[in-house]
Amino acid sequence: TVTGLLMPLLLGDAIDVATGQIQQLNFIDSFVANIFHVSGSLNTLTMIFFVFLASGLLQWAGQYLQQYNMANVGRSVLFTIRVQMFTHLQKLSLSFYDRHEVGRVMSRVQNDVAALQEVLTTGVLEIVADFLILGIVVFMVFTMNVQLALIAMSVIPVLLIVMFFYEKLSRNTFMRVRQAISVVNADLQENISGARVIQAMSRENINLQRFGSVNEQNLDANLQATRVSSGLMSSVEILIGASMALVIIFGGYQIAAGKLLLGQMVSFLLYVQRFFEPIRSLSMQYTQLQRATAGGQRIFEVLDVEPEIKDAPDAVDLPPIKGDIVFDHASFSYVEGVEVLHDINLHIYPGETIALVGSTGAGKSTFVSLVSRFYEVTKGSVSIDGNDIRKVTQESLRQQIGMVLQEPFLFSGTIKDNITYGRERVADEEVYTATKAVGAHDFIMRLEKGYDTFLQERGSNLSQGQRQLISFARAVLANPRILILDEATANIDTQTEILIQRALKNILKDRTSLVIAHRLSTIHDANRVVVLDAGKIVEIGSHQELIAK
Repeated sequence: TVTGLLMPLLLGDAIDVATGQIQQLNFIDSFVANIFHVSGSLNTLTMIFFVFLASGLLQWAGQYLQQYNMANVGRSVLFTIRVQMFTHLQKLSLSFYDRHEVGRVMSRVQNDVAALQEVLTTGVLEIVADFLILGIVVFMVFTMNVQLALIAMSVIPVLLIVMFFYEKLSRNTFMRVRQAISVVNADLQENISGARVIQAMSRENINLQRFGSVNEQNLDANLQATRVSSGLMSSVEILIGASMALVIIFGGYQIAAGKLLLGQMVSFLLYVQRFFEPIRSLSMQYTQLQRATAGGQRIFEVLDVEPEIKDAPDAVDLPPIKGDIVFDHASFSYVEGVEVLHDINLHIYPGETIALVGSTGAGKSTFVSLVSRFYEVTKGSVSIDGNDIRKVTQESLRQQIGMVLQEPFLFSGTIKDNITYGRERVADEEVYTATKAVGAHDFIMRLEKGYDTFLQERGSNLSQGQRQLISFARAVLANPRILILDEATANIDTQTEILIQRALKNILKDRTSLVIAHRLSTIHDANRVVVLDAGKIVEIGSHQELIAK
């Protein structure tokens, strides 16, 4: 920055030396000339050339170090922000994901952080450097010629008014851009995830029109942002041109009157140009800053969300449990005032298998979610082995509960990685025992790489039944005291169901089990069947007792 500001002085001296108008060298040239005892026009010009060259090399080295160090600092900060966001997202309650689309959340982690990165890697230091340049240049021009300096600065009040006008307009515009791109990402993610359904129902053209509409809104938002940015930059350029024109006119008069040398005039014009360079840069940085501010605001909106389910300050670890579950006048609402479960009273004994049945929307999945404390009861309580689950840590609670869902979720990685997910140092024999218990071992061994077979996203290179068997094996390996099956056999073929039904007797033995099912074969062996309707328990009894009614 400092070395770059020496260039106009050196150039001015070179012009005045060459034209024979020099009266006194600037302080840099004078200092160097005294050290090396330089005299004469030709020698002085040669000296100025080498000083100019040295200044250029120093400027290059300084800019390289500045950009390198700032890029490292920016990347480190953004790495920290991404880790903080990921950690925070892991802690947020399921209700947050009920309200927010995955694509929009991904947009905040990726696009909004990238917008912040743009400022942190280059913008911050450039803004500091721009203000430093402004200060030095203002000092230099007022030292050189007060009258011309005042003329050059006369456009500043107008510039401040223009900046004030664009400030609010640009902030709202760039916030709209960030929101628009998040909608595009959400729609794109949904269409990619649902590609099979889209093609099966020939929805390609309809979805293309919908995506085109969403993308057009994003385009409109970006064009509006471009218009705002261009308007600001154009206004700045007009004011810069006006200032330079005024300096040339009044400077020309001073040269004609013999009050100013040509080299001094050139130096002054270069300094005026350098004065407006940081203003031009700040205008560009201002646009960038507004984009980053919008992104940063959306990032901190996520970071500021408090998890609805938190460990109590005095929460203790849940000791090893037997599996005794008590619902005591428990009620729950997703939306305030609309109860999904109402005044549930139920005692589930250790080792008992409870089948939950009822029409769609009766509250079955919500019921089992309360046991894992994915949601908090709004009234009453849920306790396990006499411990109110709100008074124990979530980790110690969920480590003793296994869950198999209707839609199995497998992660990218090997089959073995998915079965041992969440557990360390698991012996191969333990894995084989779990897979044999659920009937998965044989099909895994028929695969070319067996347990080392790499699964594609969500295990898409396996059948639905095979994915479900791996989910069962994962639950069995964890050896939970409470096992929840949320319609785990609903979407599997008959052959796979036979395998699972054979295994279920061993899997459910000696552990408390909550089974949501519609199939008679799954319900038949339950100790008790709980019938839910509109969030209430309407009947309880064995399968035979309920059939008899």
